[in-house]
Order: sequence, then C-alpha cells, then structure tokens
Amino acid sequence: MEIWIPITIAAAFLQNLRSALQKHLKGRLNTSGATMARFAYAFPFAIIYVVGLAWVFDFEWPGLTWLFVFWGVTGAMMQIFATALLVHLFSLRNFAAGTAFSKTETVQTAIFGIIILGDPLTVGAALAILISFFGVLGITIAQGNIALGSILASVRDKAAWIGIASGALFGMSGIAYRGASLALDGGEVVMRAAVTLACVLVLQTLVMGIYMRLRESGELTRLFAAWKVALWVGITGMLASACWFTAMTLQNVAYVRAVGQIELVFTFIASLVFFRESTNVKEVVGILLIVSGILLLLLG
Repeated sequence: MEIWIPITIAAAFLQNLRSALQKHLKGRLNTSGATMARFAYAFPFAIIYVVGLAWVFDFEWPGLTWLFVFWGVTGAMMQIFATALLVHLFSLRNFAAGTAFSKTETVQTAIFGIIILGDPLTVGAALAILISFFGVLGITIAQGNIALGSILASVRDKAAWIGIASGALFGMSGIAYRGASLALDGGEVVMRAAVTLACVLVLQTLVMGIYMRLRESGELTRLFAAWKVALWVGITGMLASACWFTAMTLQNVAYVRAVGQIELVFTFIASLVFFRESTNVKEVVGILLIVSGILLLLLG
C-alpha cells in the first residue's frame, strides 16, 4: 500500500474528530469564532511540529522560493473565501441545494489539477471519482431531505452558484497547497508539507484576526475564554492538516480528496454506533457508492 493512502485516511479521521469538537465549540461562539479556532489554536503546534522535525529528527530545512509564496498565499486566501461562501449558504433560502453543489469539489479538483499542475488522471481514476461523488451527493440529498429533481431545477439559483464557487475555491486551495509544497527548494516530503502548513496557518490566523478585530472584536475575547475546547480543536485540526498536506505533496490532490471522502463513512458509523441515529436507504446507497469509488481508485 502506498504511504499516502493511510496518511489520507488518518487525515479524514482527524478532521472528523476536529469537526465534532468544532460543533461543540459552535455553541459558545459564532461561525467566525469557531472557524478562527482552527487557525489560531493550530499554528503554534504547526510551528512546534516544524521545529521538532528539524531539531529532533534532523530533517533538512527546504529553501523558500517566490513560487512557494505565491501558491501559499493563494491557497490560504482561497480556503478562507471558500469557507466564507459555504457559511453564507446557510443564510439563503435554498441552502440545501447550494450545499449539494458545493460537493462538486472533488470533481473540480481533478479538472484544476490537470489544467494548473498537469497532474495526470486515468480513465479508471476519473470513473472512481465520479462514483464517489454521486455517493456524497446521495448523502447530501438524504440529509437535506431534498429531491434530485429540485437540485437540478435550482441550477440557476444563486445558492447553486455560490455552492459551485465554494467547491471550486476549496478544490483550488488544495491544488495551491500542493503547488506550494512542491515549489520549495529541497527537503524531505514531510518537511516540505510541514513548512507549507505552518506558513499557511500563520497567514490565515493574521487575516482572520485582523478581520475579527475590526468587525467582531468581542468574539475574539470569547474565543480566548473558550480555550479549553478550542485548544483541542487546534491540535486535532493541525494533525489533520499535517496529514492532508503530506498526502497532497505525495499524490495528485484529486486522488487524495477522493480517498478523503471516507470521512463521511466515519461520520455515518459514528451516528449509528454512538448517537443511535436512524438512517435511510439514500444514505446507505451513498455510503456504498463512496466505498466503491475509493476501492476502484485504489485497486484500479
């Protein structure tokens, strides 16, 4: 088994854990505060991670390049804007359909990867990505209690285009992070990914911090007061991101994102086993399609 596969699965599991902690935090903070927690409480651990790799494990420091700066800043800003658009969807009447359109991220990532970085995509891999995409779409439809026909009919709706734009920005941010990591001069894969992550988190913390200081200063105070939970959001978020960045440095981002959809399988299992929530046929079919797509991608 190629090493990027277990790293991606670990990233999906840790992201699922971070999301659960973030939902708990959402009861104390607004959306901006809960989002800021994943940056502000993660970047110190990302810096410790980089320094530890260099000083303890004697990893070589990669050289910074202007191309790295370009891709790093691009990825960081796109991720912030993508998150903002996704949050904005919830204020719209047709947010469920918009959210469904945002799930086109993996398909868009594959297209952008070919155009921007020239990452190859086989016919089998493309088919696997499409299968898993329909699985994700099926789960979204089931959870939003909306019909497929209504989603197709809403393609001209504002929410649909915001969802597509959000998915595109998330996809391009992943492409940019891979580009940034590959643009570093020298260093092992793990170290390049760690340096990219640390730089991106510092930038995102500064940008979000300035925004919240100007627009939501009271929320920053509440964020620091909620440090006991936010700290764990930061730790799990940093570990998840470290795995994502390493996997994306090693492999085509579209492949990584496709396998990373196993996060929904973890969520599905948790809802059944721990929360005793009921499920329906659409969700089960969606999970089976996701698993089938992942297996086709890995075995193809």
